[in-house]
Amino acid sequence: MFDGRFRAPVEKAVRPVGQGLRRTGMTPDHLTIGGLVLGAAAAVVIGSGNLRWGLLVVVLAALPDLFDGALARAGSYASQRGAYFDSVADRVTDALLFGGVAWYLLGTDHPYNAMLAVAVLGVSGLISYQRAKAESLGLDAKGGLMERAERIVLLCLGLLFPALLVPILWIMLALTVVTAVQRFVKVWKQAGVAPVTAQRIEARRSRRVARRTARAHRRTQLRRRRRGGVA
Repeated sequence: MFDGRFRAPVEKAVRPVGQGLRRTGMTPDHLTIGGLVLGAAAAVVIGSGNLRWGLLVVVLAALPDLFDGALARAGSYASQRGAYFDSVADRVTDALLFGGVAWYLLGTDHPYNAMLAVAVLGVSGLISYQRAKAESLGLDAKGGLMERAERIVLLCLGLLFPALLVPILWIMLALTVVTAVQRFVKVWKQAGVAPVTAQRIEARRSRRVARRTARAHRRTQLRRRRRGGVA
């Protein structure tokens, strides 16, 4: 939900940051790795029971994920490999954060609440899979009430007000299940109207190869220009 409504204005706002980071020689992969490290640190802090300090580290871990796209666009670093790495890193970070929450809840008076964090993580993995599978078939599964940005916002709210953490996890779980159903219905309707055939899949693969080849050619031209050569 946030992704669809606020992506364009956020990208516009962070564009100068991307330009500044480009001048440092940093790459988007550096930011992705930094976000992973901070995500692991946040999980440790949360698991130890320092929820508000954990909130601070979660916010810090979110910044590299916010800026890596701006840096990729500013420095012509955009690539399929970078996009894949960023997506996998997001899933690993989610697992770390909710694993930290589960570890913390295991040490409370009601340790079974830890299963809430596990359940949220499981259903979150399902909606990520739905999008990936739909896109591999040329369909669209974006959207829903509880995407990753919303989950992180609600998690931060629970860390800020520890007494609300368990109720917030219940809300998060319910809305994540609703999102999974929304995406399933959305893709089901698309597939019913335009069933995927082997020819269409092969055509999409050919288009992807052509786009990759064109991007590689543009990057080669750009490097030649930077070196003073003739493109």
